[in-house]
Amino acid sequence: MTRHPEVPHARVSPMTDATVILDRPSSAALGGSVGDFIALLKPRVMSLVIFTALVGMVAAPGPLHPVFTIIGLLCIAIGAGASGALNMWYDADIDALMARTAARPIPRGSITPDEALTFGTILAVFSVLTLGLVVNWTAGAILAFTIFFYVVVYTMWLKRSTPQNIVIGGAAGAFPPMLGWATATGSVGIESVVLFLLIFLWTPPHFWALALYRCRDYERAGVPMLPVVAGPDATRTHIVAYSIALIFAAAAPWFVGVGGITYLVVSSVLSAIFMALAIQVYRVREGREADAVAKRLFLFSIFYLFALFAVLLVEHTVARVLA
Repeated sequence: MTRHPEVPHARVSPMTDATVILDRPSSAALGGSVGDFIALLKPRVMSLVIFTALVGMVAAPGPLHPVFTIIGLLCIAIGAGASGALNMWYDADIDALMARTAARPIPRGSITPDEALTFGTILAVFSVLTLGLVVNWTAGAILAFTIFFYVVVYTMWLKRSTPQNIVIGGAAGAFPPMLGWATATGSVGIESVVLFLLIFLWTPPHFWALALYRCRDYERAGVPMLPVVAGPDATRTHIVAYSIALIFAAAAPWFVGVGGITYLVVSSVLSAIFMALAIQVYRVREGREADAVAKRLFLFSIFYLFALFAVLLVEHTVARVLA
């Protein structure tokens, strides 16, 4: 991926050899609005990161120091936002080609790539140093690795080079519970590893469902998502396979003691629904209905992960109050 020195803010996609010029209005020279910079942080992704990190903190053994907990959550949130900004900086060329991302600040011309790079780098350094110096360096090191993994390993390398991009790269989004646990305890327990695996195995069917009905977007941008490279039928098979693995990962918190009986019941019911939707995606392969069932699985997968972690949060909050 290279910039064209003669064309400001242009890059070439190695998949398509097409130059994409990120046109921007003259007002961009004055800098984007506050809302534009907030959009760079990917607030929706950030909210999930904060939530799962909080569950990791509350589920961890021992008392929670209120000041360190708040600082830890803020640093994790800022680190997640930094990752989002750096991702948008590097992916601005393909974002401009995809309907789902064309309205982001850089393709829209509200913020320049250099502004996004500077903004993201400052936030990344600040979040890691603050978490390490104020809370503990185990958490700081995990946060630094998470940002590196998402920006360098996933965004710069895997995303444009392999259809397994979201499988390996999904690890970046699975670290927040481990980060929360490390913030609270200064260590990494088997329980936090189980929560990591839950998100890690949830990520492929979640994103592949999106990729099925957004396949043309990825194809146009030259991103080798599984439906583009292997085809939709192979993708449906992979979704079912990972959904089966996800069922076991979703039950695992109960087996290691981080989830109670309520969690086990809820996870079992929701996993059954998830599996039924995955099978429906596998069976329905033609026409608008195929896109509809893929979108249904994608939307339910968001609720699925939120609900599982919400139950864990409630269980551990009640346990702390009653202790």
